[in-house]
Amino acid sequence: MAERDSERSISQTVRAQLTLRDLILTGALRPGERISELQAVEAAGVSRTPVRMALVRLEEEGLLEAIPSGGFMVKSFSERDVLDSIEVRGTMEGLAARLAAERGVSVRDTEPMRECLAQIDELIAPAELSFDAFSSYVALNARFHALLAELSRSAPVIRQVDRASALPFASPSGFVMAQSALPEARHILVVAQEHHRIVVDAIENREGARAEAIMREHARLAARNLRLAVRARGPMDLVPAAVLIRTQATS
Repeated sequence: MAERDSERSISQTVRAQLTLRDLILTGALRPGERISELQAVEAAGVSRTPVRMALVRLEEEGLLEAIPSGGFMVKSFSERDVLDSIEVRGTMEGLAARLAAERGVSVRDTEPMRECLAQIDELIAPAELSFDAFSSYVALNARFHALLAELSRSAPVIRQVDRASALPFASPSGFVMAQSALPEARHILVVAQEHHRIVVDAIENREGARAEAIMREHARLAARNLRLAVRARGPMDLVPAAVLIRTQATS
């Protein structure tokens, strides 16, 4: 019975976390807005205990900030905050790539990544890419980055890559959809794909420093996408939760 109650509590916590996260990311809860436990209970439809745990988890994710007087506030992020988060993710992915190269991998180990590369090649082959093509790229790109982290064979590193990628706007595909509206869209994907190919080659050839450097450089494409999207303004509408980012125009 106790085990069943524990599972129910975890399920309700996840439900509350997902509900509240969605309200934040869709802009229903605005930056600077205070969220009380009672308000969160009403929104999530669960009891106080799982809501309290969900709020703490969202604080750990960086979407909420605890208020000394009680409750939580929806955070906003400067462009610098986002760029720093992207840099952290690139650093951790670089470490994963270096460990994979130094520890050695077989052709069989990198075969899923090669298959992913082939699918991306086919996707970006047309001179003009559709919105759906960018959506498909997001899924393939996420898979490639997950496979890369797994090659490190380090549970702590994989965990830290996941944590870094979960930072607001720091995921490998965080600004891909905004990029889709830019004139440079396809060119950036071609460059990103070349980075993918180089890191796989470096890992297979046991070139640790090269593998690490290319993944750190690769992450900076996301930073470039952010700057281009902010400058163009319109593409930011395609970024989930863009309302949370304080640009120079809104600061």
